[in-house]
Amino acid sequence: MNKNYYAVLMAGGVGSRFWPVSTQEFPKQFHDMLGTGDTLIQKTFQRLARLIPKENIFILTNERYNDLVLEQLPEVEQRQVVLEPAMRNTAPCILYASLKIQKENPDAVMIVAPSDHWIEDETTFAKNVETAFNYCSENDALMTLGIQPTFPNTGYGYIEYDKSSSEEIKTVNQFREKPDYETAKEFLAQGNFLWNAGIFMWSVASVLKAFKNNKPVLFEHFEKGISSYNTGEEKAFIKENYPKAENISIDYAIMEKSHNVFVIAAEFDWNDLGTWGSLFDKLDKDESENAIVNARTLTEDASGNMIRTKNNKIVVVDSLSDYIIVDKEDVLLIYPKEKEQDIKKTLQSVKDKFGEQYG
Repeated sequence: MNKNYYAVLMAGGVGSRFWPVSTQEFPKQFHDMLGTGDTLIQKTFQRLARLIPKENIFILTNERYNDLVLEQLPEVEQRQVVLEPAMRNTAPCILYASLKIQKENPDAVMIVAPSDHWIEDETTFAKNVETAFNYCSENDALMTLGIQPTFPNTGYGYIEYDKSSSEEIKTVNQFREKPDYETAKEFLAQGNFLWNAGIFMWSVASVLKAFKNNKPVLFEHFEKGISSYNTGEEKAFIKENYPKAENISIDYAIMEKSHNVFVIAAEFDWNDLGTWGSLFDKLDKDESENAIVNARTLTEDASGNMIRTKNNKIVVVDSLSDYIIVDKEDVLLIYPKEKEQDIKKTLQSVKDKFGEQYG
């Protein structure tokens, strides 16, 4: 394995659309959402470890999840868990991790990947990432993996690339915000738009140069702590300074402003597992097209349901279709799939009425 290959695994989100399984204390990346025996973060770590030395995989997460990370990834050392004392979106934590990696290995090339995505063809994933790494090792480039759209999805941002190129690595013209349905249909018709999966690759030198050029104040804010990184002084510096950092995404901070951005159209199936409906799409179904995790079911005139319980609970469903049915300790959710985007709002109503401990 190449000792210059590094990964930053993003594991700080709450995943509130997967409530009641995903909560602030125990978010979705630490759950076995697919019923495979591995949690999402474990699956992602294993996928990255096919290409990257395990000791070079860093996990970016909120400090409250430190113990969960170490428990679920026993091969990881404390030095690999990069803790955020406050939530400041993706740019500050990626900048912070990149400075730590550069100090350890100035020749590093790295991938930034969410911890909660579903990718089945891991061999092809590794091949696409290696292609990006090879390019980024030789060029000052910010690279992303785009996903071939299969329908006009309004829940993802899009990447518009230069359609005149026949090369595998294409120049990005611009990033486009989540579109309305008609605009998404136009994107697909044009044929040079990909879904933005939030998977990035670059050399550590290139990404830090991009921060310095596009976000000099943010860069200087973290760069002034360079002497403390990877030492016993780091925790105190970060505790004081991290909460003062600008709250901004990596897309807004550098990707949308840079002129050296490239994309590879991913050759593997991908799902961001952002909602119960997206999980339903990826699970095997019974003869009535119900997706079932951990439950034993008896169904009558019931189809298209997402059913999840703990410990083989028996669930009887009669005359109910296209619902999310999730049982977790003292919360039972029975919710129409078509309204799944409202679960976040419903969760807030539950917390307002019954208390924060339910979220």
